[in-house]
This record gives sequence, structure tokens and C-alpha cells, in this order.
Amino acid sequence: MLKQIVNGRILTPTGWLEGGSVVIEGNRIKEVSNCDLPLKDAEIIDAHGCYVVPGGIELHVHGGGGRDFMEGTEEAFRTAVEAHMQHGTTAIYPTMSCSTPEMYEQGIAVTKKLMAEPDSPIMGLHLEGPYFSLKMAGAQRPEWITPPNPSDYNRMLASGVIKRWDVAPELEGAEAFIEACRKADCVPCIGHTAGAPEDVYRAYKAGATHATHFTNAMSSLHKNREFKVAGVVEAVYSIPDFTVEVIADGIHVPPVVMKMIYNAKGVEHMCLCTDSLAVAASNATRTFNDNEIIEDGVCKLADRSALAGSIATMDRLVRTIVQQTDIPMADACRMISETPAKIMGIYDRKGSLERGKDADIIMFDDKVEVTFVMQAGQIKRSLTPMV
Repeated sequence: MLKQIVNGRILTPTGWLEGGSVVIEGNRIKEVSNCDLPLKDAEIIDAHGCYVVPGGIELHVHGGGGRDFMEGTEEAFRTAVEAHMQHGTTAIYPTMSCSTPEMYEQGIAVTKKLMAEPDSPIMGLHLEGPYFSLKMAGAQRPEWITPPNPSDYNRMLASGVIKRWDVAPELEGAEAFIEACRKADCVPCIGHTAGAPEDVYRAYKAGATHATHFTNAMSSLHKNREFKVAGVVEAVYSIPDFTVEVIADGIHVPPVVMKMIYNAKGVEHMCLCTDSLAVAASNATRTFNDNEIIEDGVCKLADRSALAGSIATMDRLVRTIVQQTDIPMADACRMISETPAKIMGIYDRKGSLERGKDADIIMFDDKVEVTFVMQAGQIKRSLTPMV
């Protein structure tokens, strides 16, 4: 049966479309039309004047709904994904922090199984570590931080499900790691780094073009005696096509800095991420100590809320950007859909409302609150009645 979304402001690749409609057939967009006349036998979805935009693509998220991807179980993955979907995330790259190879293998196995399901919202796995600088460990467990290990990363990359992997570019072996990622269709990113600009330039030459939670856990301009010394942040700014992701919760990056990044990088090279923990999209408030999280080297419930992290959801990212930085709604929505889709190489099927693409669609009201979520043509959340 056809579905037809009418009476909304539709974000298209060429701008806002007023008085049009989005027609969905099965799991795909059949047409984005400038006509809103009801189609025969179509289920009409009244947007009630809301913004109708592409679904959010989450590049960096550790958990939600009280569950953490570090648990490495189907139940944890499904619960966290569903929790974020209620807030506008329709495609997701689950993130695992610094871990043992055994824990990574468990997450890889679960990801591979769930990715194979029809219309899965899981696009691949994101490994945040363990190849980081101890000086910029942040909430990462320092005992699991190591230099790049070819025997480990080549074996895991061969799974085909790791789609992005982060590394501190100053580490010995970082360039070989980056090259291996590129060959395996995995986006190599730089993060948790105390490096210098020359480290970034070498990484860029090797194939790294994306910065993990930009400005957080990376070196920046500082003073050494009477001299000013540039860091990773300035190097990323200096490379025009280097893309960045920003934790747009209004806390990790001050609004004035988010606006500065936007002015420098533009909507084409800046995307938004939550970097959220298990307590995001959840009523859970309990925190856990290390003994409860780790037992015999196995993560039982890696709710890292007692450490550093975010509790943001996709809708909060857009709301923060629009309300605290005055960035246009269209650009804010592009930074959760179009830009991450292009960064991850999935723009052929996601990231915009166009004929033939996956029917991943969300709606925001005038307060930038999510009122509707559709993933692969299936309505996951609707606060408005259908006629």
C-alpha cells in the first residue's frame, strides 16, 4: 500500500518544498512531488505543517535505552537502536570504545548478524580505539590503549562490518593502519590525539579525512613559553576537505565554537553526532562501578555514565544547533542526514528525500521536537493521527 505525506515543509536537495508530498511505496521513496492531491488508495499522513526531513544518521553512539553496545549482545544492540530511533535516528553505526580484541569480535559478530536482516538500520560498526594517545584517553580505559596491531586490525577488518575506525595519527604504524582501513572500505578517522599538525598531514596523505568528535580529546593551539603552537584542531581546519563530527549537545562544544566550525567547514563538511551513552533515550539513572561493568575481561554492562559522555539524542542535536547557534533548520537537518551519508559512502540510498532512496523520514514541529519517525517505510513513531 502507498503512503503519502502531505501538508508539510519538505526538505529536498534543492531546498524547502511547500505544498508538495512524499509518496512511499514499500521501503522506498516512490516520488517527491510538488503536488499534494491525495493519491487513490494511499494512506495519507498529515504532517500538520511540520518540517519533513531525511532521517538522522548516527555515526558515533555508544548505547541508549539503558543498554550499551559494549555488552556485545543482540538484546543490547536492538534496545539501544530502538531507543534512538524514537528520537529520529533511522540509520546507525554502533560504537565500541577501547576494548580487548575478544570484546570487539563479539560486537562484530552481533553487528554482522543484525546487518543481514532486511531493512536493518545498522549500517556497520564503529570502533573508537584502542589505537589512541594515553595523553588524550578521556573516558577510554587506559589499560586497553595500544599502538596499531596489524594482526588484530587486519583480522577484524576482514569481517567487512567495521565501517569506521579511529586512530591517533601520531602513533607509530598509524599510516599503515589508515591505508588498511581504506582498502577494507572502512573510513579511517583521527581522534583522541595529542599530535601535531604534521601528524595530521601524514594521516591525510595516507587516507584519513574525518575527525572524531572534533575539538574534543585532541590537541589545539597552546602556548609553549613565548611561542604559540598549533595542534590537531588547527590542522583539520587547514585542510578544506577534512570532514568533522561535532557533539552538538550544547555541553561538549560551546555554541560559539559550533558556529565557528560551521562557518569554517560549512554544512558539506560538518556533521552532528551524539556520542551518547546507555542512559541516553532512557529513564535509567543508575551508574555502575568498574567491577559491575567488567568481569574477567568481559563487559557486562558498560554504562559509562559515571565517566565522560553524552546523553543526547538526534532531535536534541538539531534543536541545539538551531536554537543556540542560529544555524538554519535546513542546514541542521542536512548535518544529521546528507553530510554523514556522504562521509560514510551511503548517499546513494540514504541522506536525502529523493525518488528511489530508502524511506527514512522524520518530522520536526516548530519547537524542533520530533513528532514522526519512519524507517524503511515503517512508521516507528507518530504523534499525529493518520487519515
